[in-house]
Amino acid sequence: MSPSLRDMAAEVLNTANAQDKATLSREHAATWFAARAAGQTLELGRTPPPDSPARPDQPQLLAPRDVPSRKPGTPEGRTAMLHAIAHIELNAIDLHWDIIARFPDVEFPMGFYDDWVKSADEESKHFKLLSDCLASYDSHYGALPAHAGMWQSADVTAHDILARLAVVPMVLEARGLDVTPGIIKLFKQAKDTQAVAALEVIYAEEVAHVAYGSKWFHFLCGRENRDPKEAFHTLVQTYFHSKLRPPFNEEKRADAGIAPDFYWPLTDAELRPPAALT
Repeated sequence: MSPSLRDMAAEVLNTANAQDKATLSREHAATWFAARAAGQTLELGRTPPPDSPARPDQPQLLAPRDVPSRKPGTPEGRTAMLHAIAHIELNAIDLHWDIIARFPDVEFPMGFYDDWVKSADEESKHFKLLSDCLASYDSHYGALPAHAGMWQSADVTAHDILARLAVVPMVLEARGLDVTPGIIKLFKQAKDTQAVAALEVIYAEEVAHVAYGSKWFHFLCGRENRDPKEAFHTLVQTYFHSKLRPPFNEEKRADAGIAPDFYWPLTDAELRPPAALT
C-alpha cells in the first residue's frame, strides 16, 4: 500500500539530517506529482506530525540576539549570511510539510496540497543550492550557530490554520521578499556569481509561496464569512508579537496578493507614509 501524503510529511519532519531531509522532501514531492500527472491522487491520510521537527546536532541554536554578527562585506560575513538563509530554507521545508499534516480536519480542495508540496519541494531545492554555495566558502550547514526562533511561529499557530497562514507565509516569508534584493546586490558586488544565481532562483520562487499563503487565507476567510484584512490584523497582532518593519517590497508583495493596507497598519505609526492605509 502506498504511503499517504501525511505519512510522507511526517517522515520528512522526523528526519534529522538536513541533507537527508531535503532529499527525502524532493523524492516525496516527485511521488505526489507523478501520481497527480497520472490522474491519480494519493490518500491524504491522518498521520500526525511531531510537535517539533527532528533537527541535526549542529548548528547550535541560540536566541536571535545571541547569534554572532559578522560584517557582510567580508567572506566570513557572506558565509554567515548564506548559512542563515540555509537555516531559513531548512525550516521552510518543515513548515510546508507541517501545514499539510497539521490540520487534517480542515477541508481543502486538492490544489491546497499541490501548492504546499510544490513549496516544500522548492524550499528543498533552495537548501541544496545554498549548501553548494557554502561549500564554495569551505563551509557547510551546521558550521555556524543559528537562531532558534524559526519554529516559534509554528508552535503558537499549531491550533489555528488561519493564524498559521497569516504569520508564516504572509509575514515571515513576505519579509524575505523585502530583504532578498539587497542581499543579491551584496553578492553581486562580491562577484559571487554562484550565490547570485541561487538567490535569484529563491527570490523568484518565494513570491509564489507568499501568494499561496494569501490565496488560502482569503479562501478560508471567504468560507467563514470573515473580512480578510481585519482577520489578518487580528491574527498577526495576536500571534506575531512584533511590529512589521519597513521598507516593504510593495511590488512583489502585490504580485503575491498582499495589498499595502494589510501590512502598513501593523508598523509603528511614525514609520508609515502619509498615504499608508490604516
